[in-house]
Amino acid sequence: MEAASRPATPPSVALREALGHAATLLDAQPAEALAQAESILKQAPGLPPAELLAAQALRRLGQAETALSRLAALARRQPGVPALLWELAQAASETGDSPQAIAALESLTRQQPGVASGWFLLARELRKVGRTDHAWRADLSGIHASSRDRDLLEAAMAMNEGRLEDAATILDTRLARLPDDPAATRLLGEIYWRRGDMSAALTLVERAVATAPGFDLARDFLIRLLLQNNRLTDALAHAEILAQSPLDNPGYALLRASVLVRLGDQAQAAAIYEGLLAQKPDQPQLWQNLGHALKTLGRQADAIHAYRQAVYYQPTMGEAWWSLANLKTVKLDAQDIAAMEQALTTLAPEAAAKSEDIFHLHFSLGKALEDAHNYAASFGHYDRGNRLRRTLLSYDADEFATEVQATADCFTSAFITKSGKGGCPAPDPIFIVGLPRSGSTLIEQILSSHSQVEGTMELPEMMIIASRLQSRIDEGEFPDFATMIASLTPADRQRLGEEYVERTRVHRQSNRPRFIDKMPNNWQHVGLIRLILPNAKIIDARRHPMGCCFSGWKQHFARGQAFTYDLNEIGRYYSDYVALMAAFNAAAPSHVHRVHYEQMVADTPGEVARLLDYLGLPFEEACLAFWRTERAVRTASSEQVRQPIFTDGVDHWRHFAPWLGPLEQALGPVIAAYPA
Repeated sequence: MEAASRPATPPSVALREALGHAATLLDAQPAEALAQAESILKQAPGLPPAELLAAQALRRLGQAETALSRLAALARRQPGVPALLWELAQAASETGDSPQAIAALESLTRQQPGVASGWFLLARELRKVGRTDHAWRADLSGIHASSRDRDLLEAAMAMNEGRLEDAATILDTRLARLPDDPAATRLLGEIYWRRGDMSAALTLVERAVATAPGFDLARDFLIRLLLQNNRLTDALAHAEILAQSPLDNPGYALLRASVLVRLGDQAQAAAIYEGLLAQKPDQPQLWQNLGHALKTLGRQADAIHAYRQAVYYQPTMGEAWWSLANLKTVKLDAQDIAAMEQALTTLAPEAAAKSEDIFHLHFSLGKALEDAHNYAASFGHYDRGNRLRRTLLSYDADEFATEVQATADCFTSAFITKSGKGGCPAPDPIFIVGLPRSGSTLIEQILSSHSQVEGTMELPEMMIIASRLQSRIDEGEFPDFATMIASLTPADRQRLGEEYVERTRVHRQSNRPRFIDKMPNNWQHVGLIRLILPNAKIIDARRHPMGCCFSGWKQHFARGQAFTYDLNEIGRYYSDYVALMAAFNAAAPSHVHRVHYEQMVADTPGEVARLLDYLGLPFEEACLAFWRTERAVRTASSEQVRQPIFTDGVDHWRHFAPWLGPLEQALGPVIAAYPA
């Protein structure tokens, strides 16, 4: 920190030159600087700049107590000098005299509120004496002061213009001079995030938060990075801290709720939404979020009310309309259809900006008209919704088919035999794989009704592991998938399996020995699962190709599943899935247990008995009364699995058969071969 002292009598030109020379020695040669300062004081006893210089040298030489004594005496003679207050504060901090440091820094920040370093040091000292709330506010003041810093403004501008290298250079130079600058550290973390270096980004943003725990925006960013890395417990810990901020920011409570939702704690999330709505009820997004949580908890009537409130406050809110339609057990009436058509008319002038509302409304109208048996009009809306959604997604069916074939070519019988034993022996995981809308949620609900099985949710951990392995190919470490997989040693496989079990532990809320991972896309990784978790069970949930694909195509998914928005692409995806599962079944017979939805509907007791026998579990009657099991269900079938099995959906696709030619053509021989 730089500021000028104010001696009573200005020193002579010679003394000023001597002081200037001594100051240049301060950092590199503090002993020499001290000697010159003492020499000057012999010529001009008590000269304030020389006294300050001597104390600065003493502190750098590790003699903070001596420095503090001289600084305190000087401060009594020269009160309120910023440079003196700064040095006094640092010496007091180093000697553990927080009260004196705080007094100096409070005086300093009153005089120079735009100097961020004074606020950050004040915050650290306040924390030492337990004045946490005041420390938090001091950090916030420091960040506010940093927002006007020229270097940081220049770096932020370069970053926002896409000149990431220029921004990084500015910040690296600054941090070489001020290594504990939290604002620069956080900004550099964002640059690394934009570059795609998540590890470096996390390290930097964590350091910024550690340096200035009251830096709310850095902690907010850190939580989002942790969520992206699926470090949910860490994200929750930081969200709990952020929720205590002295700033009254509802966004922090919302961020905490989103972490709780990811952790499966819908009840706490709902309580946060209800609390916020009690203060300000005209918030459609909050009503929608509440509806999602209540739906997952099985509180259908309350969820319907929440969604209705959302569209009451914002009639064009397409996602809220879709959320109502997506309850499956709710039928939207003529009045709702008229309201949604009016919403589309209202949105038409700003179609590009409101495309998400528009395609949600088309999906919702498709469902409403389907329930009204107007299948032609229903298909028209589904088709428009899918076409619009598809324009917003990146998906290459040819590229995906090539990846699937590479996987099938790798996990042959010979390869599996050659791989021998290895992996984590834990029998805990039960994977339910297949396509969305294949009956997997029904299987999950049946198994979760068993006393030894816990239902969790669609867990991303296996896909994260697989993606990390794929990145080794993308980055050139291995030429192809087979070479990379073959490189995994038994120890590697054990480590990866243990990583999966450990990372999924956060989702397990009971002491039941087995748990379900219902991520449907894990069919792509059945070979990897076999390698790293040889004792895990895999259930292939399969449904008639036309029924499954059509049901997926008319379903709008909150995220992922980019292949579902085109009839040809979803048909090809289903064919790729069938081909890989057939290849794996030939390579490892009986390792995967297949459940056909139509057979489960036709003979539930028999299919459940066969399923439990595959899992090595004793039969329990509760599995047949699965709809009575109370648990959170997050998928599109959440309401359907809370009632006994019904047969209405088995052949429902036939109502739309006249328009499903592209799907039928894409599926080809797979249709005739089903269920074999």
